[in-house]
Amino acid sequence: MTVTNPAKYEHFMSIKPTIEEERLHRKQQLAGAFRVFGKFGFSEGVAGHITARDPELTDHFWVNPFGISFNKIKVSDLILVNEEGEIIEGKHQLLNKAAFAIHSRIHLARPDAIAAAHAHSIYGKTWSVFGKKLDPITQDACAFYDDHGLYNDYKGVVSDLSEGDRIAEALGDKKAAILKNHGLLTVGGSVEEVAFWFISMERCCQTQILAESTGNKIHMIDHETALKTRNEEVGFPIAGWFSYKPLWQDIVAANPDLLE
Repeated sequence: MTVTNPAKYEHFMSIKPTIEEERLHRKQQLAGAFRVFGKFGFSEGVAGHITARDPELTDHFWVNPFGISFNKIKVSDLILVNEEGEIIEGKHQLLNKAAFAIHSRIHLARPDAIAAAHAHSIYGKTWSVFGKKLDPITQDACAFYDDHGLYNDYKGVVSDLSEGDRIAEALGDKKAAILKNHGLLTVGGSVEEVAFWFISMERCCQTQILAESTGNKIHMIDHETALKTRNEEVGFPIAGWFSYKPLWQDIVAANPDLLE
């Protein structure tokens, strides 16, 4: 996406809906994001979760119930979880403990983060075993240049809030993090943005794995160009939000039941 002035796109996000409208929007986008993740093969058993902060109860978030296929999730399946890990709304009564341990601490540490996504995608978890960040080797990778953290202390399935705190610390103020021996995590100001960052980061991991496997010299994009590309062209919030739109259009057209 080529944008010379990101500020001119801010009008896309300037309309102020009612709380009820915004809640429904976030839930619809959340259900759609699960279907998109399922389509891309990011689901693996019961692993993976995406959350959206409630617009009114801002210390609560909407999340997928434990044990429901990404490919089947509807708006009506989503559950609302409070800061204590209690399900206060929704027809399902099972919560993924790792989802709460990770996402509750991220939403606490990052009040700007409306949404967060984590899944055990094949290239993301493969890249994570190296314990290093992505390099700016493509235009798409520039979106994450100097804008993703590294959590380098895998201790098993995340079940403790203190580990969620450490993941949030490793993330810092960035849009994404690589969780060593685990996978990818993305955050942002909308479900749409977060979903696109995750998909794009997964493909950047795939690209770097493929590039390094050839054994040929890899030409890095220089620092100034990578920063400019990130800040002005592919890596600012509305670029992620807008880039997700075709995926949303496709998934709703193919799966209109997700809005139920």
